[in-house]
Amino acid sequence: MAKAKQFTGWHAAGVFVGAFTIIIGANVALAVSAVKTFPGVETKNSYVASQTFEDRRIAQESLGWSVAARHTGGLLILSITDSDGRPVQVGSLKTTLGRPTHVKDDRTPAFAFDGKAYVAREALAPGNWNIRMNAVALDGTEFEQRVVFHIKG
Repeated sequence: MAKAKQFTGWHAAGVFVGAFTIIIGANVALAVSAVKTFPGVETKNSYVASQTFEDRRIAQESLGWSVAARHTGGLLILSITDSDGRPVQVGSLKTTLGRPTHVKDDRTPAFAFDGKAYVAREALAPGNWNIRMNAVALDGTEFEQRVVFHIKG
């Protein structure tokens, strides 16, 4: 007859160490991934930015602009319309196109106004994308918005 194996203290210690090694290893992997994909700070000093936030928000909302983005036929189309639905041509437009979770795909599209919208030729992979836009209206009012859009694939 075969001798029955006993569960000893060394076995318990091995299970304990193995389980915690897996747990700690998973936590370290997730923490490293989170830090590597963090795109950075939005503002250098949030307190200073907060002091003018309300005034900037009111000025921006008074423009009555609506912004939307879509990608079709290799073209990235950024539509800015006023409260009556008419296209808006801005004084200046600065944009950064990228993924919401990392900066490795960030780029600056060369938008051109075609009379209806701002259009740039961009090849984009499926998934979630953001356009971080800074525009200045013809009257000098600054307009900032993050435009989120999704490409099915």
